[in-house]
Amino acid sequence: MEHSKKRRQWNKEQIKALRRHLNLTQAKLAEELGTRQQTISEWETGMYKPRGASATLLSIIAERSGFTYKAREKHGESD
Repeated sequence: MEHSKKRRQWNKEQIKALRRHLNLTQAKLAEELGTRQQTISEWETGMYKPRGASATLLSIIAERSGFTYKAREKHGESD
């Protein structure tokens, strides 16, 4: 009995891309998620990954906003 619930793994690039897609600052996204700006920063630097409810919320927000993440090839570009 398998649940086909796609559990998206959020990496730092995806989180940053979603935040930019939503046109939000780290502080505003933190407010939306009910977390601290520091947490968003830590996710975006790869120090931590969102888990549990946070990851689920990110997925819901992404889905509702029409966000689809496509990894870009990195050719020495810095962001």
